[in-house]
Amino acid sequence: MRLAIKLAIRNLIGAGLRTWLNVIVLSFSFVVIIWIKGVMAGWDHQAKKDMSDFEIGSGQYWHSGYDPYDPFSLLDNHAPVPEGFRAGVAEGSIEPELIVQGTLYPGGRLQSVIIRGIDPDQKILKIPTGKLDAATDAIPAVIGSIMAKNLKASAGDRIMLRWRDAHGTFDATDIVIEGIFSSNVPSAEAGQIYIPLERLRKMMSMPGEATLFTFSSSFSPETAPEGWVLRTRKELTSSIDEMIKMKSTGQSILYGVLLLLAMLAIFDTQVLSIFRRQKEIGTYIALGYTRHQVVGLFTVEGTMYAVLAAILSAAYGLPFLTWQARAGWSIPIDTSEFGIAMAKTLYPVYSAGLVVTTVLAVMIVTAVVSYWPSRRIAKMSPTDALRGKLQ
Repeated sequence: MRLAIKLAIRNLIGAGLRTWLNVIVLSFSFVVIIWIKGVMAGWDHQAKKDMSDFEIGSGQYWHSGYDPYDPFSLLDNHAPVPEGFRAGVAEGSIEPELIVQGTLYPGGRLQSVIIRGIDPDQKILKIPTGKLDAATDAIPAVIGSIMAKNLKASAGDRIMLRWRDAHGTFDATDIVIEGIFSSNVPSAEAGQIYIPLERLRKMMSMPGEATLFTFSSSFSPETAPEGWVLRTRKELTSSIDEMIKMKSTGQSILYGVLLLLAMLAIFDTQVLSIFRRQKEIGTYIALGYTRHQVVGLFTVEGTMYAVLAAILSAAYGLPFLTWQARAGWSIPIDTSEFGIAMAKTLYPVYSAGLVVTTVLAVMIVTAVVSYWPSRRIAKMSPTDALRGKLQ
């Protein structure tokens, strides 16, 4: 094997420009695949972190009838705080939210919204609920930047809010926008307004009731009380996992094209080498090499392209990937309208497993492509090979 490697390196160096063209193309495939997969991993990590920070905490308990996609059922799906949650609510490790439907009238227009009652002193979510403690004659409210854009509202604006309470009675009053936050999580912003929990309970005639509970990492999830359903962080972020999986599947086409270009070049190079080096192959066999050893030599020679490409990609790819991990990749379009949790700048995350699996995968494919045309050597006659005639 050591002799085969030495001969392979000598032959590659002797091939000159052809070798380096193949190595450059293959190294480009290395860097692009690792970069794109790093971007996907960074998106996954960042999206889940943002969702935990602004919407789901470390998990939630939902009322058994709660359906976030059916606003008309919100009025009927709430219940008093279970006995087992009261200690956690008192210490702040689990926070109740009351969610109901309402209507805003910004500038004479009508817009349906989801009203979320939340404790102004909560510390689990990064929503600036502390601003809900403001002293005002209207209801203090906090909204997201997407909501502010849709309403064409800014901090300090007053907007009329209408709702229907538990008895079916409609009522209305003004809210004042005390704060606007940006979260990269459209589901925590679009169509949502946040007001003090006790104020909403009083408005809805639902004292001590909640629609869901968000808990922190210090809370130990237990069996859900009767009438409640535990939603783990994994379940609540499953949409992100599905999105990443779909995107990764689509990008496999790009990986395939890049590898196909590199592998085609290596395949052609191996076929040309076998055609032009017939006397050399015959000499190896005449010197005592078995046909399988000669096939192995050409396979090692082809695999060395991947080794050289890995070294070259490390030389220019490592600085590039390091810079990208620090500076990030700014998306040229506004993703907030797509309804998915995605920051405007994605920071790639590279793991040792990602780099190793990519390098191994490319090397294995390269070895297979190198072995394929080399099989013809086993059918060669030594005498014909020495005369330069290939059957």
